[in-house]
Amino acid sequence: MPDVIITYETLYEILRREKYKTELQPLDKDFFKNVLNYLREKQEILDSQKNKESFFNFTEIQKTQTQLDNIKKILKELYERRENKIVQIAMFSSRSKTKNDTSIMLPEEKSLYEHLDKIFSTHREGILHSLLSYNLPNLAEKEKPKDIKTERKEQEKIKLIRFLHAIPKFVGDDLNVYGPFEEEDISSLPIDIANILIKKQRAEEIKI
Repeated sequence: MPDVIITYETLYEILRREKYKTELQPLDKDFFKNVLNYLREKQEILDSQKNKESFFNFTEIQKTQTQLDNIKKILKELYERRENKIVQIAMFSSRSKTKNDTSIMLPEEKSLYEHLDKIFSTHREGILHSLLSYNLPNLAEKEKPKDIKTERKEQEKIKLIRFLHAIPKFVGDDLNVYGPFEEEDISSLPIDIANILIKKQRAEEIKI
């Protein structure tokens, strides 16, 4: 789809097309970015109008605020209509076991579709197919066997340690939260964090 300059009128037309067409409609690949810029411009105009001390400016403020509110309503309805279509596509894909063409979806929408397709397929297999095979529903995901080299590399990234002192909850360099840990607790931690704790004599490595 060619680049479209975002205006109130174009957004209304995009929504109208999505409402009256059964298929998911194409959007420019930069649609979200362009919409965000448009929203910010409208908000800046509104803020500028509010900063002007004029009684006669009240009408303009109301007009801009109403338009901004309507833009947000259009975006909400557009999102929900496209969301509903993506749910239907993922559901059909799960039932027919065929992968649909996702080229028309925006990257974020494609991610939603893939997650839904996986969830629908897992539940269909675990519930319906189990019952038809005279088994109770089973939603445990089947784990793919790991490559030995990959598993070894993952193990090399962590270290098994025993805590020598109680440690309060903390945030690691990877921005994940760890702990709290009590004395004698055993845990597998990223090797960098484990080495710091060992160096500070807060823990010791457990070699297997």
